[in-house]
Amino acid sequence: MDFFKKYVSNTYAGSANQLYFSTKGEVCVGRVFYKISVGGEYNYSILFSNTIDSTYADGSVSQKNLICEGWELLGARIGKCAQIGKGAEALKAPEVDEASFVALTFGGKLAKSVARGELFSSDPVSYSFEKGEYLCLEITYSGDMIPYHEESILPVFVKRENGWEYCKTMPFASMVGCDREVKARVAYAGDSITQGIGVPTNSYLFWNARVSEALGEEYAFWNLGIGFGRANDASSDGAWLYKVKQNDAVVVCYGVNDICQGMDEEQIKSDLSTIVDKLKEKGCMVILQTIPPFDYDKEKTEKWLRINEYIKTTLSKKVDLVFDNTPYLGKSEDEPQVAKYGGHPNEQGCEIWANALYNKICENELLK
Repeated sequence: MDFFKKYVSNTYAGSANQLYFSTKGEVCVGRVFYKISVGGEYNYSILFSNTIDSTYADGSVSQKNLICEGWELLGARIGKCAQIGKGAEALKAPEVDEASFVALTFGGKLAKSVARGELFSSDPVSYSFEKGEYLCLEITYSGDMIPYHEESILPVFVKRENGWEYCKTMPFASMVGCDREVKARVAYAGDSITQGIGVPTNSYLFWNARVSEALGEEYAFWNLGIGFGRANDASSDGAWLYKVKQNDAVVVCYGVNDICQGMDEEQIKSDLSTIVDKLKEKGCMVILQTIPPFDYDKEKTEKWLRINEYIKTTLSKKVDLVFDNTPYLGKSEDEPQVAKYGGHPNEQGCEIWANALYNKICENELLK
C-alpha cells in the first residue's frame, strides 16, 4: 500500500479494531482525540481499516481477521484542541474551535462508501500542530457492521440530543499519519499492556509511550497494541501483522492472553516463532520481550516460565534483542509471576519498565 511509503504515525495512542457495532439505521457523529507527539506543519492522512485485528475476549463476537461489511462514511474532518484532562476529566467532552476544522476527502469526495474489509486513507491535508496538542477526528457514519475499539483509553464521544456523550461506538483511525521524514519507523506489537491499559485514560504514561518519548523525535512510533490480543492472532499473518510489518523496527510483547485463554504451550511457542520469522523476512529489527507477570496460578506459572525460557534461549538467536521484563515487573525472585504493579502495570510500573527497556536498547546500540 503506497500510504506506508509516505506517512508515519504522529501519536503514541493505541490503534486497532476489536469489535463491531451497528448504528441501527441512524446517522451518527463521533469524535476521538489523539495527542500529537511531534509538532510542526505536515500533510496529514488518516488510515482506516474495515477488518477486525484480533480476537476479543472468548471470540464469541469477533475474531482475528474478521472482515466487516460495508458502511457509509458520510463526512470527516480534523480540528485541534489544546488540552484535555486525564482520568475522569478525559471523559468530559472538550470544546473544539469550529474554525480549526478542515474537511477530509476520500478520492476528492467528502463521503465514501467503505467496502468489505477495505484498508483506505483520506487524501492529504496540510495542518499544523504544537507538540502535545490534540487532533480531533470527527466522523459522520452509518452502518450495520462498523469496527471500533471497545477498550480504548482515548477521549471519545458520540453526539446525542443533549450534547457530546462519552461513548466508544465510532470508527477509529488505524493511523494518524503525517508525511514527516524520520530515521526509522518503530511499531509496538502486543496486547492491552502494550496498548496502555493500566494507566489513567488519556495520560500517555504507559510503558511504550515513555520509551518513545525517550528515544526522541528522529523516529516515528506506531502503537499496535490491542486489548485481548494474542500471539495466535498476530501469527495468522492477517490484517494486524500486515500493519506491523510496515515498520523498520518492532518491539514485540505477546503471550499473556494466550496463556490466560488456555492456549497450548507448544502452540504459543510456535506462534511467537512465526511472528519473529515473518518480521525478519520483511527486514524488521525485532526486540522481543518475555511474557510479563500476570498473577498466574500454579499451572499457568509453570507454562509461563517454560515459554519465557524458550524466548530467552531459542528465540533470542533469531532476534536483535530479547528483553526480560520480569525482574522489573515481578513481585520477587520467589514470586516472579505475581505482577508487582498490577497485571496491567500502573504508572510506577510503566516508568520502571520503560527506563529499563530504553537503557537496554541504548546499551545494545539499537536504533542509533
